[in-house]
Amino acid sequence: MRLSNKTIEEVKNRIDIVDVIGDFVQLKKAGRNFRALSPFTNEKTPSFFVVPHKEIYKDFSSGKAGDAIHFVMEYDGLSYPDAIVYLAKKYGIEVEQEEQTDEQMEAQNERESLFIISNFAKDHFVHNLWETEEGRSIGLSYFHERGFKDDTIKKFELGYSLDEWHNLEETAGKKGYNTGLLEKTGLVVVKDDKHYDRFRGRVMFPIHNATGKAIAFGARILTKDKKQPKYLNSPETDIYHKSDVLYGLFQAKRAIRQEDNCYLVEGYTDVISMHQAGIENVVSSSGTALTENQIRLIRRHTENITVLFDGDEAGIRASMRGIDMILKEGMKVRCVVFPEGEDPDSYARKLGAMNYRAYLEEERQDFITFKARLLLKGTQNDPIKKADTIVSIVQSISIVPDPVARSVYLKETSNILDIEESVLIAELNKILIQKRHEDRRDAQHKEKQAPDTGELVEQVKESVREQKVDPVFVQEQECIRLLVNYGFNEVEEEYKLYDHYLEELEGIEFQTPVFQEILELFRQKIESGNIPDPDDFFKDSPEHIKKTLIHLVSEQHEVSENWQRYHIYIPKEEELITNAVYANLLRLKFRKIRTLLEKNRDSIKEAQEEEKLTELMRINMELKKAEMEYAKPLGIVISS
Repeated sequence: MRLSNKTIEEVKNRIDIVDVIGDFVQLKKAGRNFRALSPFTNEKTPSFFVVPHKEIYKDFSSGKAGDAIHFVMEYDGLSYPDAIVYLAKKYGIEVEQEEQTDEQMEAQNERESLFIISNFAKDHFVHNLWETEEGRSIGLSYFHERGFKDDTIKKFELGYSLDEWHNLEETAGKKGYNTGLLEKTGLVVVKDDKHYDRFRGRVMFPIHNATGKAIAFGARILTKDKKQPKYLNSPETDIYHKSDVLYGLFQAKRAIRQEDNCYLVEGYTDVISMHQAGIENVVSSSGTALTENQIRLIRRHTENITVLFDGDEAGIRASMRGIDMILKEGMKVRCVVFPEGEDPDSYARKLGAMNYRAYLEEERQDFITFKARLLLKGTQNDPIKKADTIVSIVQSISIVPDPVARSVYLKETSNILDIEESVLIAELNKILIQKRHEDRRDAQHKEKQAPDTGELVEQVKESVREQKVDPVFVQEQECIRLLVNYGFNEVEEEYKLYDHYLEELEGIEFQTPVFQEILELFRQKIESGNIPDPDDFFKDSPEHIKKTLIHLVSEQHEVSENWQRYHIYIPKEEELITNAVYANLLRLKFRKIRTLLEKNRDSIKEAQEEEKLTELMRINMELKKAEMEYAKPLGIVISS
């Protein structure tokens, strides 16, 4: 089956690029556009832009660009049909499908098939939970006993795997799925020529990617079989890398942006209980040690993390490395500790929604206060332990990349520990200097191990010389940029800028194919009487033209508001457009003539017949004359 054109067109007409991309990154208004940290690279300064009036995005750090559909494809590695289905679901559009040919069915790649088989398994486990006697009596009863309501169970698509060796595999085969893919998704185990379902007699917790597709599973056994692990998780696969995934992020990302804070917990049930308590901005590291990639996933939506700790002091101390990792990413960290023997799940059920939310607000403390209180326990009469605690806290502060934040944390530490700030500053400087020395040593060590680079440097220099920017390309690009951005501006009544450009460029052939194609698109639409809308090219153009256009209309930098604050007027490009167009056309023609001159001189060198040589000399004189005419207004001095 394939998606109908009607579904695709309806999705294209309904989507709002700010709304779509805003589900994945924290967008901030920047003039007419929106800006964010790149979701594709680990950058500290935002270089990702969304242009709403053109329905496009541009990521300057990775070079990626496109429309809302293209973004979803890039972000989650989805195919075009899968991206359309995701957006249709988001906007409540009915997905209509048409029959596929054999060729189209074969074209589906294996990665897409892994998504399909994983989501079949998720639906199968959900069916088992609600529609089978075993699922209702064991799985559903367990969830109800934990206090999960039916709407919460459905929200997280919780399920149940029947206590049978081949239930999932046999069901998949009967429904026409490629059962070989079950092994590649970790759903079936193959061992000594035997194969069987990995998950049997367990409640199932699907792990979703950012667009809501099931990519893996966590499972809990409900019997007291000591031969079986209590929890069992999917292995790593082509579509699931546990260090890159946070449980509950799909359900939480909108709330995280709205609250500008993310609660970080340990287990699946912690996340679900907090949702049921009305707190949806929560994710879990799924019981594994927190990773840099997981932190960066959160950072796309907020810079504030509140870590929730079980009331187990040993476990808390073991988790301190995770806090340092969060600080290293430049994020703000707060902590909440539950009473001994409690965790986010149990305490949410004990307090109820309103009291639980109040508890989180009242007990939340910044990481300095939290770490100081934790490490100072039992050190009152032990100056050595207290000194170690101070050093440990300052080491955490040294990880913070922002010097202003470091200064604030030092002042707070001074107040909490009752120690002079100057002592803390000295210790911080010692740590930072030592780290710089270590970094320098590492760099020198790598340099010594590296092979002789003399020859490589020469190759790079030669490559740079070969890659000099063609001045004709520069002017052609500028011509198309001005045409696309300002072509619809009126020069005078009923005479637009593109009319002027098309007249001036009559008979001129661009040497860059994509620029020539864009120019021809303008010409064709004008000649047919179908005056193009400024955004037509972004919606209807082939992909290679669309990418070029997005590059030409995207601006990475904006004029600072400080100029206006100090009453310094900076003219906008649009106000200077007449001069810009005039200069561009002059430079373009000048560069074209220079190119013709070079070609003509090469022909003169090769000419053997006197008549041919005379004709080429005449052409050379005409070209030199034209070169002088265009050089003069540009202020370029030409030697005769």
